[in-house]
Amino acid sequence: MKLHSINAGYFKLDGGAMFGVVPKSIWNKTNPSDSNNMIDMAMRCLLVEYGDRLVLIDNGIGDKQEAKFFGHYYLHGEDSLEKSLKHAGFGMDDITDVFLSHLHFDHCGGSIKRQRDGNGYEPAFKNATYWSNETHWLWATKPNAREKASFLKENILPIQESGQLKFTTDDAELFPGFHIKYFNGHTDGMMIPHIQYKGRTLVYMADLLPTVGHIPVPYVMAYDTRPLITLDEKASFMEQAAKEDFVLFLEHDPLNTCCTVHLTEKGIRLNQTLSLDHL
Repeated sequence: MKLHSINAGYFKLDGGAMFGVVPKSIWNKTNPSDSNNMIDMAMRCLLVEYGDRLVLIDNGIGDKQEAKFFGHYYLHGEDSLEKSLKHAGFGMDDITDVFLSHLHFDHCGGSIKRQRDGNGYEPAFKNATYWSNETHWLWATKPNAREKASFLKENILPIQESGQLKFTTDDAELFPGFHIKYFNGHTDGMMIPHIQYKGRTLVYMADLLPTVGHIPVPYVMAYDTRPLITLDEKASFMEQAAKEDFVLFLEHDPLNTCCTVHLTEKGIRLNQTLSLDHL
């Protein structure tokens, strides 16, 4: 097995929304904001190479929305999904499996592209199986009013229409050494992969832990649909991560690819940051 960090680009979100009830005077030290209170966010995907199988975990925001939509999120930087895959030595058609942690637009927007004639949509990964789960799929295709703006039908429905969609289950081993755990605080049925790699457990954190600045357990996003459930899920997970020395792969941290945590007198805190190359 070999892992590749795949950067699908950078965007910005409101810092207050990203940190919920945590005061700006605290979170601005780790995640500095601009004059609009926006903070930088990465869209860092993970490519898992299993011999002739290539599994891409999440795929960023994509490029098919209108300029007005992208204008809300201040896309910036030179990185893109296709460029990063090419840098790793692969193309879009090489991907055999697309694993979607959840279906918010910044995690699954790259799944679907416009057809060449501009009149419809088609899978961006024509040879891949797309993995979601039935619980989250139902949640996303019949969205509540609070999340509706994050579940864009053009990102989601064409996956099913293509016939390339498959569902998995909680605590499943999707591939050898690739286990799935469900978390329900951020959104119903978010999937967090636990990957056995070089004798360690690497966890793709999705929106359970967006950045290093979110490590303290109470630092929970206002975007979460059930913040108290997130609090319980996060506390339990972070305790295990500290005890078992998990490597946490950070999807949204603009500076840090991975980190580990440990237990201190103040609770769970950052132990070290590292890259995949250091594993």
